Amino acid sequence: MIGYTIDEKQGLTVMIKGEIDHHTASEIRKQTDELIFKYLPKNLILDFSQVTFCDSSGIAIVLGRYKLMKQYGGVVNLAKVNSQISRIFDVSGVWNIIGRKEFERK
Repeated sequence: MIGYTIDEKQGLTVMIKGEIDHHTASEIRKQTDELIFKYLPKNLILDFSQVTFCDSSGIAIVLGRYKLMKQYGGVVNLAKVNSQISRIFDVSGVWNIIGRKEFERK
């Protein structure tokens, strides 16, 4: 469901795989939070390159991790978000709060 890398400069990168919906969101959230608490990174990058579907559950995951990282003085960026998911984030206002890295259109 997720993979990750940890890097001194980059921080924690979580690669989300597959669909993000109400069936998968709780496990993605749980695994991501466990990594955040384990490594306490200053930078969290959520990599969407392998996400095939995202509904409002994805918005909740992003905003929840934003709030969690903010409590610890960290930041969240989203990477490799395809155009369909980017549109969802745009309409919902996520892009007004969260930074983008390596935005790509598909």
